[in-house]
Amino acid sequence: MFDIRYASGPKDAKHYDTARLREEFHVDGLFRKDEVHLAYSHVDRIIAGSIFPVDKTLNLEAGKELGVEYFLARREMGIINIGGKGRILVDGVAYEMERQDGLYIGSETREVSFASDDPADPAKFYVNSAPAHTKHPNVKINIKDASPVRMGTDAELNKRTIYQYVHPNVCKSCQLLMGMTILEDGSVWNTMPCHLHERRMEVYFYFNMAEDALVFHMMGEPKETRHIVMRNEEAVISPSWSIHSGVGTRRYTFIWGMVGENQEYTDLEVVATKDVL
Repeated sequence: MFDIRYASGPKDAKHYDTARLREEFHVDGLFRKDEVHLAYSHVDRIIAGSIFPVDKTLNLEAGKELGVEYFLARREMGIINIGGKGRILVDGVAYEMERQDGLYIGSETREVSFASDDPADPAKFYVNSAPAHTKHPNVKINIKDASPVRMGTDAELNKRTIYQYVHPNVCKSCQLLMGMTILEDGSVWNTMPCHLHERRMEVYFYFNMAEDALVFHMMGEPKETRHIVMRNEEAVISPSWSIHSGVGTRRYTFIWGMVGENQEYTDLEVVATKDVL
């Protein structure tokens, strides 16, 4: 159930070849039929992955890796559905989930299960989870309820709308932030100029990509950059010391999730393009 990833420091990562970079930071094999597939990163203890119920109802279980009685005993979770219509049952309360619907689930929630309405068009639940020190109310977030931030220009090929789902502007959480960024036609860059945030790590999940499309995800220290090639429905872990920016061969969408001790977006260090090597 869990793919365990240990933390890597910048002094080591600058020596990694392509295979080692992917081994440490790249997350593939998501959305396997009727499976829960999660990556547990020791970078701020984030869990990211997929829950893909097609013919079965899938239950969220702790597993021995978490060392607790139930998954959300000391965790919170954000979920965004990128597939067909489905439902999530949270301690007996049913949430109907359309495409692009989100859900925040607070800690101390004992039972969570996932199902699709139509196996021919199944729901595809992408999830992020973080340790939580207190319980906040469960909140369903439609994309119309998410807080939109429009950024970029045509000239810079980065016009996009950032939809904040799990965010102080929308709902309370302990440390998890989560949202979805949709690029406009003709735009292929995200998060450029790039930045760092020392007090938060981040995971990007790329999707809505054609089979033959690629995103070159930029990572590493600003003066020691590397790239990881991303394909449809793959995720990449970004430690706090690494930039996180991407350029695609075509338009795409991505979900971002952040975990750390600060939820303020302005708590970042912008890296000027001239300083990237």
